Amino acid sequence: MTSDPRRRRLLGVGFALLSAACFGVMPVLTKIVYADGAQPVGVLAVRFTLAALILLALARLRGDALPRGRRLTALAALGGIGYAGQGLCFFFALERISAGLTSLLLYFYPALVVLLGALLLRERPRPVAVACVVVAMAGTVLTLGPVQGGQVAGVAFGLAAALVYALYILASSRVRGVEPVAMAATAIAAGAVSFNLLAALTRPRLPDEASAWLALVGIALVGTVLAVTAFFAALALLGPSDTAVVSTVEPVVSIAVAGLVLGERLSPLQAAGGAVVLLAVTVLARLRPVPDPAPQEQNLG
Repeated sequence: MTSDPRRRRLLGVGFALLSAACFGVMPVLTKIVYADGAQPVGVLAVRFTLAALILLALARLRGDALPRGRRLTALAALGGIGYAGQGLCFFFALERISAGLTSLLLYFYPALVVLLGALLLRERPRPVAVACVVVAMAGTVLTLGPVQGGQVAGVAFGLAAALVYALYILASSRVRGVEPVAMAATAIAAGAVSFNLLAALTRPRLPDEASAWLALVGIALVGTVLAVTAFFAALALLGPSDTAVVSTVEPVVSIAVAGLVLGERLSPLQAAGGAVVLLAVTVLARLRPVPDPAPQEQNLG
């Protein structure tokens, strides 16, 4: 990749936007699979298994070395525990509340990344970046609207997914020296092991219709292989806080696609919230890059 800081930053923003767009389509595809009677654990087992096989093949074709030692242990734990836990919370939320609301709740995680990064990793975010987080979260709140009593469990799962994902991102940012495809392949393969073990114990129902299986393949390819690889690439170029803020465009994509495909109506307030999120991301993308810190190979090196 280019060594010019400005170009690296723009490239990182591009990867983060690509990742967010791919993740944004996933809730809508998941709703299609659920409509056919499939259950979360089965959907996740198929999703992670297909994605892991594709990513491992891509890593081999590219000649990317898979991690070993401490890096392997860290990524396996992140995928098998962290990403698996986040995926379960997210998909359980999708069973109970709309695709748009689920994505919006998940996207409280940028604020959590900035806050926890300051508390746990001693990272000092720039004031403008903090302002972008606040503005992006305000846009997210605008799109949420009132939550009905019957949605409490779904909202709780959505917020839990946000917290787990924030911790996952911060931990992932400390794993260095691994190419994005190899990094994604390792984490997703570990998640596949966890979900297949869980599926073997619970024997969840899988889709019946061909259209639902097609949507599930889309979840694996678009919402996992492309989304996760692009996210890790953005993480290496931007760092956890800025990547998280740029990724707040995901709920905007989710709501727009849900409106087109599922008929979930986009209110003027939601449109205004989406515009606010995009404004925050635009400002963040135009910030000058922070000088690269000295290499810290002692971190999971």
